[in-house]
Parts: sequence; structure tokens; C-alpha cells
Amino acid sequence: MPQLDRKLTLFGLTMIAVGSCIGSGIFVTPYEIVRAVPHHGFVLIVWALGGVIALTGALTFAELGGMFPQAGGVYVFLREAYGELAGFLYGWVILLVINTGALAALGIALAEYLSYFYPLDYGGKIIIAIIVIAGLTGLNLIGINTSQWFANIFTGLKLLALGGIIIAGLVFFDPAKVQLHFNLLESPPPNLGSALLLALIGVLWSFGGWHHASYLAGEAVEPQRTVPRAMVLGALIVTATYVLANLAYMLLLPLDAIAATTRVAGEAAAQVVSFGGRLVAVAIAISIFGTIGIYTMSAPRIYFAMAKDGVFFEGLAYIHPRFHTPSSAMLLQAGWAILLLLFWGTFSELITYVTFMDIAFMALAGMSVFVFRKTRPGLERPYRAWGYPFIPGIFVLISSAFVVNTLIQRPVQAFAGLAFLLLGIGAYFLFRSLNT
Repeated sequence: MPQLDRKLTLFGLTMIAVGSCIGSGIFVTPYEIVRAVPHHGFVLIVWALGGVIALTGALTFAELGGMFPQAGGVYVFLREAYGELAGFLYGWVILLVINTGALAALGIALAEYLSYFYPLDYGGKIIIAIIVIAGLTGLNLIGINTSQWFANIFTGLKLLALGGIIIAGLVFFDPAKVQLHFNLLESPPPNLGSALLLALIGVLWSFGGWHHASYLAGEAVEPQRTVPRAMVLGALIVTATYVLANLAYMLLLPLDAIAATTRVAGEAAAQVVSFGGRLVAVAIAISIFGTIGIYTMSAPRIYFAMAKDGVFFEGLAYIHPRFHTPSSAMLLQAGWAILLLLFWGTFSELITYVTFMDIAFMALAGMSVFVFRKTRPGLERPYRAWGYPFIPGIFVLISSAFVVNTLIQRPVQAFAGLAFLLLGIGAYFLFRSLNT
């Protein structure tokens, strides 16, 4: 029987954690954050808050990743803490909502940036997104070494691109213009609490992904050591990059200009060099392309683990005899992402749909640390969550507040995700009956 290959290093896993986060979000969503919170200081605060959530989550999941170094990551944490049904529902919404929705949104965002060079209608953008998702799924079928090589190169390129934008903003801004449009101490907007939580939709979409390293524990070298470290390092790198990038945007552009464009990075770079917009558009397209490559590779390990547990299609446990990858699970994910592209709506709707369900399960997984401390106190813990119980508590509390606020502010997208969750309960019992 072919097995998954253990070839992922700490560097490779960290690049996967970083690359899973840095895709389109930091380039595409700043306009939504500024519209929700039109204030220089609070824009930086909400991005820093996203980093705090990611870091507290990574520190929490470090303990879980060390305890359960198996393929599937968060699925395994939920299964062990709350039972098979909870684990299944996570995998179910990862397939139907979270990862495939993210792939669809990333595909649309990539096509949007390619239209910077060549005008594309809606149909053309959909076709490009489909080709990219299908093509990168095929690339990742070849083997985990190919996937690691791909992640290392494209994550490195996107960090270089963002580094260039940060340097341009911090070094080459016009002091005279900044005096007129940059003010950290202006009066805060009304309904600040609700506005910050609404702004977190785009921020958490942009930070989402550091936990993808846990999905690949079954292919990591020394997973009890490398997986926790990769998640924490990834969260730290992404937080520093995002806060500095947004500071650079605001030094180069006034807030109303940021709120008016989905191409804020290109507009900001154009303030420094005339061809900056096109240069940044290329960098962003490369960045999004790299993230799609990682997403088509990582999450199928969850469906593979579910099939091995007998709670999903038996064929998804198939490992390609030559490439040692879960090829059936990868092809299923690509097919559903393409269906979402064809039948769902706008980028903004997609990220709300995805982020709501993702954060809800992240809060539940974070709570499992408290469950395991009570129910399995003697289980080996190579890492213990730093600052327990406060750090895990902060992560669970903020994540839960975000989920409740999204239900209130964006009920249509939130209830669409919940409908898929309810459908999953029936699907779980169906699969259990078929596999017994």
C-alpha cells in the first residue's frame, strides 16, 4: 500500500503557513477595511488585532499540533475533542464552504489583476480562474516535494513584493502630502465596536491560512516539532508584513483614495514610480497564484483523513501509487471550487461566506485546548500553549465575538454557511451507514 511521504521541512511548512495567508487579501481588501473604519489609527489597530488573533490562535494550535501530529490537522483536533460528528462537519464545510470558497475568491481576484493588462469580461475572468485551479491541482498531484518547492518559491516572491511596497511607503512618501492627509489622532468613527468587527471580515480573510501547516502533519519531518513552530513563525511574519504594508499604503494615499479602489497596492506604488501600478499588478498576480497552489494542495489531506476514518467517500482515501498524494481528494476539491465559481456571487460575498464558517470552527478548535487539559491531562504535550488559559481564552473570545457580529451584520452569507452545516449532519449519518 502506498503511503504519504514525510518530506516537508520546518522551512517548507513555514512558507506554506505564510503563503496560505498572503494571497489576495492584503492587496484587495484594504478598501473594505477603510470603508468600515475610516480612521488611520483604527485601520492599523484592526490589522494588528487580526495579527493578535492569528498569533494567539497559532500559540493555541501549537499545543494541539504537538499532541496530534497526523494528516488532517484541525479535523483531528475537533474529532478527538468533540467526537466524529464535529470533525466531519469541519471537513464538510472546509470542502463545501471554506477552502473551495477561498479558491473561488482567489481565482476571481487573480483574474481581476490580470485585467489590469488585458480587459476581461465576467466570463473571461471565470474561465481564467477555472484554468488556474485545475492546472495547479494537477501540479500538486505530482508529489509533496513539488508542492514544497512551489510554496517556497512563490511565498518568497510575494514577501519580496510586499517588502518593496513597504520600503516605497516608508522611504519615498511625500512629507508635504502626508501632512495634509495622514492623521492618527482624528476623531473615531461612530459605532466603533461594530465597525471594527465588520472590518475584521476582510482582515481575518487576509490572515486566514496559517493553520494549513497542521493539515500536512502526515507529511512533515518531525511533525511534533515542525508543525507548531511553523504555525507560530507564520503568524508572526504575516502580522509584521500586514501592519507595515498598511502603514505604507496610508503614507502614500489618502484614506478616501484607498476606499475608492480595489487596487490599492498598485495605486500606492504609482505614487513613487510611473510604472509602479503595472509592476505591483504582476507581483499580486504571482502572489495569488502561489496561494491557490498551496490551497489546492493542503486541505485535501482533511478529506483523505475523513475517508480513512470511514466517515466520507471511501475512494478519497486513495493514494496515488507513483506520486504518493491523495489524488482523488484533490480532484474532488477542484471540481467543487469550480462549481462555486460558476454559481456564487461577488468577491465580497465570497469572503464573508468563507470567513464566517472558518472562524466559527477555529473558535471551537481553540476551545478544545481547555477540553484536553480536563479530559486528557496525561497526554504528551511537546508544546504547551503559552499564557494558558489567557492566550487561548483571548483567541476564543475574539473569534466568537466576530462570529456573532457577522450573523447580525451579514446574515445572508452567514446563514448560507449554516445551511451547509445542517446538511452535513444528514450527510454524516449517511456516510456512516454506507461505511459500516
